[in-house]
Amino acid sequence: MVERDIVTHGAARRGLAVLRLGFGLTFLWAFFDKLLALGYATGVNGETGAVDRFGPDAWIHGGSPTFGFLSFGVPADNPFHDFFTGMAGDAWADWLFMIGLAGIGTALVLGIGVRITAVTGGALYLLMWLASMPLENNPVIDDHLIGAVALVVLALTLAGDTWGLGAAWARTSLVRRFPVLR
Repeated sequence: MVERDIVTHGAARRGLAVLRLGFGLTFLWAFFDKLLALGYATGVNGETGAVDRFGPDAWIHGGSPTFGFLSFGVPADNPFHDFFTGMAGDAWADWLFMIGLAGIGTALVLGIGVRITAVTGGALYLLMWLASMPLENNPVIDDHLIGAVALVVLALTLAGDTWGLGAAWARTSLVRRFPVLR
């Protein structure tokens, strides 16, 4: 299966490529912000608003990329509150989260492994959606759920083939043997 069997219009292909790149860069940005505490989501004092770039919140300096969101971002009336807060700051959760952010972002930017990325990224988004319950603005849908759906669309439309290495990746013997890696 090649991209023209899925979506044939050039503008649609380019639109999917832009969407893929946008999501990929979003995941990579989250990775680097948590790795280095660049002062956006990580490295900002919640009470004073003071920014401490490359400070103690940075993962490279011993900060936890999962502690803040899982400790303070999960609403108290969330049915999974204890589950999520119980793993906040655990080394295994930090490592899985950071590997996930880096891997998902890299794969989307390169356009390779978009199918497996849709599964892993979708799972990450769904966990974050569950952690956000109950939602503030809509009883069911938020940006995490939309992100999960978008990743599935990117995988189903072979969005890595346009402005990415997806087509070349698909021709490798590894991917021909294990198509889930497409």
